[in-house]
Amino acid sequence: MATRSHDPAQLFGAAASGDRGALARLLSLVERGGDGARTVARIASPLVGRAYVMGITGAPGAGKSTLTSALIGELRKRGARVGVLAIDPSSPYTGGAILGDRVRMQDHTHDDKVYIRSMATRGHLGGLSLATSEAVRLLDATGHDWIIVETVGVGQVEVEIAGKADTTVVVVNPGWGDAVQANKAGLLEIADVFAINKADRDGVESTRRDLHAMIELTEFDVSEWKPSVSATVATTGEGVGELLDAVLAHRAHAETTGDLLHRREVRRREELREIVERRLELRARELCSGKVWDDLESRVASGALDPWSAADEMLRGISA
Repeated sequence: MATRSHDPAQLFGAAASGDRGALARLLSLVERGGDGARTVARIASPLVGRAYVMGITGAPGAGKSTLTSALIGELRKRGARVGVLAIDPSSPYTGGAILGDRVRMQDHTHDDKVYIRSMATRGHLGGLSLATSEAVRLLDATGHDWIIVETVGVGQVEVEIAGKADTTVVVVNPGWGDAVQANKAGLLEIADVFAINKADRDGVESTRRDLHAMIELTEFDVSEWKPSVSATVATTGEGVGELLDAVLAHRAHAETTGDLLHRREVRRREELREIVERRLELRARELCSGKVWDDLESRVASGALDPWSAADEMLRGISA
């Protein structure tokens, strides 16, 4: 029976025991932020470290959501409990997630070992809200073996997922483009594994050659992982097992070389910086009246005031 408690500690205990309603309410606390989110984070933090985080990114239309659904199925075949965060564009009316990704994952709706949550970007540049890290931590602490973070896919700025994931899968399509375009998109820098999805179309081998050529032109240290390339047809499941094997190969390499530990340390440092920056902004807003804040923003927007001077004024109360 779903708990109706409002206490985060009780909700967490229920969620850890498999209560999906309790988990949903905790994730809502995380998304709203404030004291509730901080309490959830303090409860969850000592219990993290078991889950492996896979990021799925790439340009819109590459088939990321369908591929994510296929990967969920493959992970379930292998006995894993899976949590999914589908980062959707924010609704222009409510600020909430549009939920398009969840529609494509309906095959797993009734599997109690799969939990899928859409989260809004809330206009954040890289497509990931500040709540994403906390949501990952919560899914980890409540017993999920794998967490998939599937991003909205907003073109060249869609690189932030690399800072949130243990393995980043970049999804491309046949005929996607040459090495110059790939480097412009910044995808080589973040990809641990490339997935050429929709591989039943023409151009798979030329795309594979382009990617391999691009990888070979990049300098790697002897101990560094070179991105691998897999071909998939997410709609039929073709190649999805091989893609997961490629992710597992990267995981093994990262664990053996210490890269996984390093990535997670860097991630925690970045999370700390994000939290401090966010709390400083909130504190500055509290100390700077809304009218003054809005006026400073308007003057910067019009070019009448430089942003550094405006920031000094906004932060005056904190630094005083």
